Amino acid sequence: MGNKKKVIVTGFEPFGEHAVNSSWVAVQELECLGLGEAIDLYVCEVPVEYQAVQSLLPSLWEKHRPQLVVHVGVSGLATTVTLEQCGHNKGYKRLDNSRFCPASQCCMEDGPDCISSLVDMDTVCKRVNDTDVGVTVSVSKDAGRYLCDYTYYSSLVLGHGRSAFIHVPPLGKPYSSQQLGRGLQAVVREMLTLLEVANTEEQHGKHAHQHQHDLL
Repeated sequence: MGNKKKVIVTGFEPFGEHAVNSSWVAVQELECLGLGEAIDLYVCEVPVEYQAVQSLLPSLWEKHRPQLVVHVGVSGLATTVTLEQCGHNKGYKRLDNSRFCPASQCCMEDGPDCISSLVDMDTVCKRVNDTDVGVTVSVSKDAGRYLCDYTYYSSLVLGHGRSAFIHVPPLGKPYSSQQLGRGLQAVVREMLTLLEVANTEEQHGKHAHQHQHDLL
C-alpha cells in the first residue's frame, strides 16, 4: 500500500448561474472510474469562497502529500475540456459565494504575477486529442481571475508547480457527465506520465552531477 501514488482531484460547489456545477459532477464520475490500481485517488468539493480555499488547500497538501493536485472548475464559456497552463496572482475583484473578495485583490502579497504548472499542458492536450476518448481538449493561459484562478495559483505555490487546473463546460454543452469523467481520467493519466518522466530526468540529473563530483 505504501507505494501507491496519491492524487487529489477537486471540483467546486454550485455558484451563480451554475445551480449544478459540472466540475464536481465530473470529478465524482472520475472517482467511480478511478485512475488504476497504482493510484490512490482522493476527491473533494471546494467551496466557492476565497477564505475557505486559503484554509483548505494547505491542509490538503500537508495531510496527503500528493504527487499531483488537479483542480477542476466550470466555465460557461468553455466548449472543450480546457487545460490551464498558469495561475495568476492579481486581479481578484469578483465577490465569492459569501460576498467576499480579498482586500488586496491578490493571492499572495509580493508573489510572482504568474506561476506555470510543471506539467506541459500542450503535450497533454496533444496526447489526449490523439486518442478516441470522446472529448476535445484545448489549452488556455487565462483561468479567469475568479475562484478557479485563485485556487490554481495558491496550489501551484503550495505544490511547487505540481498542480494542474482543468476547466470543463456546463453539462450537456456538449458533454455528458460520463464523457467528462472519461476525459478527466485520460488527462490526469497523461499528466502523471509527464511528471514521472520529469522526476526520472531530475534523478538522472542529480546522479550525473554526483558522478562529476566523484571525478573531481
